[in-house]
Amino acid sequence: MHEVVRSACRMCHGVCQVLVHLENGRVVRVTGDPESPTSHGYICEKGKASVELLYHPDRLLYPLKRVGERGENRWRRISWDQALEEMAQRLTAVREESGPEYFGMLQGTGRPYHGYTTRFAFAFGTPNFTGVAHICYLPRWLASLFTLGQLPVCDIYGFGGEYPACIVLWGCNITHTGASDGMCGGMFQRALHKAKKVIVVDPRRIRPAKRADHWLQLRPGTDCALALAMINTVIAEGLVDRDFVDRYTIGFERLVEHVKPFTPEWAAGITRLRPEDIRDATRTYATTSPACIQWGNAVDMSRCNLQTARALLILRAITGNIDRPGGDVLWVPPEGVVQRSSFMNIEINGLQFLSPEQAAKALDGKRYPLCPCVHPPTFWRSIVEGEPYRIRALWIMGSNPLLTMTNPLQTERALRLLEYIVVSDFFLTPTAQLADLVLPAATWLEQEDVVNLHKIWCVLARPKITQVGEVRDDREVILELAHRLGLEKAFPWKSWREHLDWALEGTGMTFDQFCEKGILVGKMRYYKYQEEGFSTPSGKLEIYSSVLESMGVSPLPVYREPPLSPIATPGIAREFPLILTTGAKIREFFHSEGRQIASLRRRHPDPRLEIHPETAASLGIEDGDWVWVETPQGRVRMRALLSDGIAPDVVSAEHAWWFPEDGPPEHGWKRSNINLLFGDMEYDPDTGSECLRSFLCRVYK
Repeated sequence: MHEVVRSACRMCHGVCQVLVHLENGRVVRVTGDPESPTSHGYICEKGKASVELLYHPDRLLYPLKRVGERGENRWRRISWDQALEEMAQRLTAVREESGPEYFGMLQGTGRPYHGYTTRFAFAFGTPNFTGVAHICYLPRWLASLFTLGQLPVCDIYGFGGEYPACIVLWGCNITHTGASDGMCGGMFQRALHKAKKVIVVDPRRIRPAKRADHWLQLRPGTDCALALAMINTVIAEGLVDRDFVDRYTIGFERLVEHVKPFTPEWAAGITRLRPEDIRDATRTYATTSPACIQWGNAVDMSRCNLQTARALLILRAITGNIDRPGGDVLWVPPEGVVQRSSFMNIEINGLQFLSPEQAAKALDGKRYPLCPCVHPPTFWRSIVEGEPYRIRALWIMGSNPLLTMTNPLQTERALRLLEYIVVSDFFLTPTAQLADLVLPAATWLEQEDVVNLHKIWCVLARPKITQVGEVRDDREVILELAHRLGLEKAFPWKSWREHLDWALEGTGMTFDQFCEKGILVGKMRYYKYQEEGFSTPSGKLEIYSSVLESMGVSPLPVYREPPLSPIATPGIAREFPLILTTGAKIREFFHSEGRQIASLRRRHPDPRLEIHPETAASLGIEDGDWVWVETPQGRVRMRALLSDGIAPDVVSAEHAWWFPEDGPPEHGWKRSNINLLFGDMEYDPDTGSECLRSFLCRVYK
């Protein structure tokens, strides 16, 4: 019997609606939903591979308890009741013997458990929650909160009857990766075709750069300098939207004085762009209305990520592109739905359950005032060195930190020092091999959800379609464990289904009724600031932020040179002459996920290093050769991919590579893991971000 169920894919950011096809109750394929307003039938390779993930023979299907030494790969199957009772006992002992702060929690990228993980940690009483938020999305969100109260998003759907006439792709390759920031790559591609002008800011010639009116191939890590020069140009050439600036912003006159030194000539010496190219691109952006800027991780992974985000927000504002049709808009969510996205409802994170006294015990002492979690390098160092104290227990959910965090050899040492580790995941990853208890996580096909983490303007229905083994939704696990630990105040719902019905209560629908409907859409309104103002202390868009100033953070954007660069460290650059940039998304994989899925590995079998043909020839390297990439910290192996779309002194390395086909426990995680090349460095003083988009290296066969 053939059956088709409408759902929402979650192989990356959970944007695309899909059709799940079943034969006699077994999922056989997943296709794009042509009637979906979020994706119009689009589906990427990751989405198509959902069935391979679901039925993969190596998937974790039952809770496993370690019976040998760490790394021996010796496990015993136990029941869920045993697993949760053990966790409850161990965490209770830690809390009673040492204090709740001796328990830590770590999550990976924004998965459906987002918000529930922090809520659990804070309700338990520990401030020691960490992850990758300081280099992924959260810096842009925080900058938006301080500047205008909500994160603006490209209005590519045309709800106001107008599409962007000018689109700037800034450090974001959304049409390649599938989805980003709540938008579908396929829909963004349509918007690019409609646009009159396209500007690409990227050290790599990504596909949209080939038809762009301006491709600004800046030196990696210098985005803030370019943004400041563009602001300077808008002001110097009288391209400011004076009505918007005069009526709805504060701090513009201070900005005028602040950016006077940041001319295109100044930026040219930093970015390696020609002054006239900066001016031409700025004029195109400022005079082609409406315009929007789609930004990406390149903004986050720098030594001035918050400052770069602030500069780009100010650029949008002074050109009058905020919350207008076809510009950068503030989405209106559907009525009646409890916002479970922490980007719209901060209380979902549960910070209200953490007392100031508990918050003060964070392992990093909040050394970085705007780091949205405990600073990861500081977190791992505190375990290794025992300063200010060594946590005893750690729950890792949906993360493989040996692959996704810098200085992973230190991370490995830290994991081996901990008393008790729990990992929730799909597979026995290199990180999971060091755990005491492993919990099998449900894929999106095995979950129920009201999906609204990034999209904001709508919520999607995700019904549970099937079940393999004894896997469980991570949030169901958190909920049950919270009840065993007496955390009912933070988790009052008896079940996950009750939570979903609660989230939909204001709509008058149950979750089952919502699944029949499939989607709820907010009624978009533009120019909301004209009547409501902005959600800032002043009620205006704050070009000059007195709140940031009170925190010791620059109230106007400032540029900081990457800590290891030809300009900052010319002596090191003589020995390591190539600029290394990493973190560019890979279409087939979602960070460290998907390496064991056959169809994806056939398309992308090896870790690749993009290198210019002239540079490769000078080093005796041919296309496809295995090469060493070396920094002062270490070296890893990658396969050379010759490309003239990158500058001769720049190389771009893929991240999060491991080899599940290699034997346990390491699965080859030390062979091509680019994070082995990053150790301690100068971090962004505001957010603690590592400068992963601009480093120094050398390459040889």
